[in-house]
Amino acid sequence: MSEQLPGGTELSPDEVEALHTRWSSCWTPSRVAQQLAGIGTPWYVAAGWALDLFRGRQTRAHGDIEIAIPAASFPEVRDRFPGFVLDAVANGRIWEDAAPQVLGAVHQTWVRDPATGNYLLDVFREPHDGDTWIFRRDERIRLPYSEIVHHTQDGIPYLAPELVLLFKAGHPRPKDRADFDASVPHMTSTQRETLAALLARTHPGHPWLTDL
Repeated sequence: MSEQLPGGTELSPDEVEALHTRWSSCWTPSRVAQQLAGIGTPWYVAAGWALDLFRGRQTRAHGDIEIAIPAASFPEVRDRFPGFVLDAVANGRIWEDAAPQVLGAVHQTWVRDPATGNYLLDVFREPHDGDTWIFRRDERIRLPYSEIVHHTQDGIPYLAPELVLLFKAGHPRPKDRADFDASVPHMTSTQRETLAALLARTHPGHPWLTDL
């Protein structure tokens, strides 16, 4: 859908790399939870930070912080960031201070501090069917939000570790393998079995299956 959107700027690999340096002041999960306190829509911390929340401590540095929300709930979340700039990102293009129709059409939105130019938060709009979460890489995988969103002792929501690792398994980098090795020992037998079943379905022969 993003290819049909007007405007935007195509980024070279060097420009993409330069943008990554602007995440130096990204928020913590606690800061994000403060910003979204009391919101009605489900949301959760995703990716590497989610695994740290699952394990109960920060285990490594994080270059950014990502959350995910049901796609239809984006306007409600967008309204929680007055005074910040929202940039839409898709397929190597960026729409700075994107119009609502652009923000509503792309998967990924970066929240930017206008005073410093630094990026603070990465927001994913995920497919869903009402209260049912849909895995964006395989629509056959559908689970209730009530089952996939876990919470820390102080109430910060995060994605279930087996689903975080399912995302990471698609194109694993060294840090993804490290996250897998560090997280699996803390997972229940049911969580490991679920991850193995999902990997066998989406990535037959994946090397992580042997370790599970």
